[in-house]
Amino acid sequence: MGGDFAPKATIQGAVSAMKELANGSTVVLIGDRDVIAEELKSLHAPSEKYEIIHSPEVIGMAESPIKAFTQKPKSSIAIGYHLLMEKKINAFASAGNTGAMLVGAMYSIKTIPGVIRPCLTSMIPKENGNMGVLLDVGANADCKPDVLYQFGILGSLYAEHVYGIQNPKVGLMNLGEEPGKGNLVTQATYEIMKTTKQFNFVGNIEGCDLFNEKSDVVVCEGFTGNVIIKQAESIYELLKKGGKLDSVTEKFNYEIHGGSPILGVNGAVVVGHGISNASAIKNMVMLAKNVAETNLAEKIKNALEYV
Repeated sequence: MGGDFAPKATIQGAVSAMKELANGSTVVLIGDRDVIAEELKSLHAPSEKYEIIHSPEVIGMAESPIKAFTQKPKSSIAIGYHLLMEKKINAFASAGNTGAMLVGAMYSIKTIPGVIRPCLTSMIPKENGNMGVLLDVGANADCKPDVLYQFGILGSLYAEHVYGIQNPKVGLMNLGEEPGKGNLVTQATYEIMKTTKQFNFVGNIEGCDLFNEKSDVVVCEGFTGNVIIKQAESIYELLKKGGKLDSVTEKFNYEIHGGSPILGVNGAVVVGHGISNASAIKNMVMLAKNVAETNLAEKIKNALEYV
């Protein structure tokens, strides 16, 4: 029921995803049962192919995340997390209230032992046609050096196991390449990262290197990351309006990537863009499936045991 175009776009996307999922996979739709049934009927999609769980409450996009999640236990977000916690579903995806999704993860499935702060990720296109990972992109506006260091671990594992990037190169977003550049936080983070054996650190990178091959994973605090991805989205819209998209800039389209996994929690959770259309929802479901199948949470847990 979450997102600017829900429930129509959400259900259309789920139906499209169902057509691509392997036999034996099930899409669970959580929301108003009558509305879901009516939408499935309009799409000529047999309702018996889906598991429908009734949710009479909805968390609005502008509601306080903590208050809404705790006071609306019958919302689709609260029910979804309960099902994930009980292992009745393998992955949970929503284009609803991002804050409620983050709070819900902390209250229900909780963080992986050793994780200081969970974070959100985004894919970034590269000039050579490949894709990279940017984190954090909005969950943590301010970060201490140990948190940024841990983002390097999380991002490296995500890039390797979900996107198949071998020995991913991890760069620290900064205002210069040289050691000693940046503010006190990035300077301290560099000192921690430069000797690590937890991931392949390649040093500081600048904004002009975001889309080239210098790094596969870019680490920054959520304030900077959120500005970066929203600027990228605006560039995409500008080029699209001018009819000047090419094979690289087309990949700036958020629809292709589906959503942002919450890394560092005990489960596969993907948060979609609030303006997600049916195509974005479909890709969000497929991404959630991939994150679940790689058992990423367990790999993160194992990695942090040796930190």
